[in-house]
Amino acid sequence: MPYKARCDKSRNNVVTLEFEYSYNVFVLALYCLESFSRSDYHSLALEKLKANQSAMDRLGAPPLKVHNIHLSDRYNRVEPYTAQIKIPVTGSKDGGYLYTTSVRDPQTLGWNLTQAVLQLREGQSIDLLTSTLTDKKEGLDTDNWSS
Repeated sequence: MPYKARCDKSRNNVVTLEFEYSYNVFVLALYCLESFSRSDYHSLALEKLKANQSAMDRLGAPPLKVHNIHLSDRYNRVEPYTAQIKIPVTGSKDGGYLYTTSVRDPQTLGWNLTQAVLQLREGQSIDLLTSTLTDKKEGLDTDNWSS
């Protein structure tokens, strides 16, 4: 919108400026996705998933495909001392979401994984911290994550 206010009434200038605005938003989104994937809270969650043989077997991994998080998803929320993210993952058999919560230690500034639950498309969920398998979404409380 700010670009439209500064341009003349020529149709070409409006299109060009709208494109520049869209490009800037696209670049910002890519930057956000890259910083999520390089973060400690993201890496800790994936390490926990890869270490859980039961979860990897249900996915049919390796190979494990980790997809970009959805920036518009209300579960994805990072604050200075808490991070809640939902990571889409797939294997050769199944796919799902890895729901994670991490807390930052105020003294060391390191991240600690406090929740890691793999929710499979088939309806089962696996708590990666306790290696507990449950059917449906029992035991997975995601309703309060964004509050």
